[in-house]
Amino acid sequence: MGKINKEKMTAEMEGEFAVFLIGLRINSLWKVHKWLPVSMAMSRMIKELKQKPELGFMGFESWFGRTTIMVQYWKSIDHLLDYAQNKNVSHTPAWLNFNEKIRKSGDVGIWHETYISEKGKYECVYTNMPRFGLGKVGNYVPARDKYHSARGRLGRVDKYKGQ
Repeated sequence: MGKINKEKMTAEMEGEFAVFLIGLRINSLWKVHKWLPVSMAMSRMIKELKQKPELGFMGFESWFGRTTIMVQYWKSIDHLLDYAQNKNVSHTPAWLNFNEKIRKSGDVGIWHETYISEKGKYECVYTNMPRFGLGKVGNYVPARDKYHSARGRLGRVDKYKGQ
């Protein structure tokens, strides 16, 4: 675990970026031979993405349970979509394998959601936290002055403080 920062912090991002939520749902817990390969494929992709920063992957957070969730941060939506369609990286064989061997059984569900954000269209705050989420991949700054409130971080007039 990283160092706990007791100061209220936020993250600044340069321009547009993409947030990609992805996960799996284990529908048949006892069929490890179905869900383990899906999980291992994601691990291989993350390793590959970390080794090739030119692909545009900035980082991730993940949680595990019957339904898993991974929040990924990408430099742009184009980086994410290019990776998904690139036949020379780990994603394509993993997706083909899932469709061929697992999809029709219903034993494992996979899901994702994609969001595009840009300056002034997101906000985040971290207090008593190690660097986390956007705070790990963006410029980590104290949440003071214009960054004190959610409205301020979103570039809106704070009607309660006159900001």
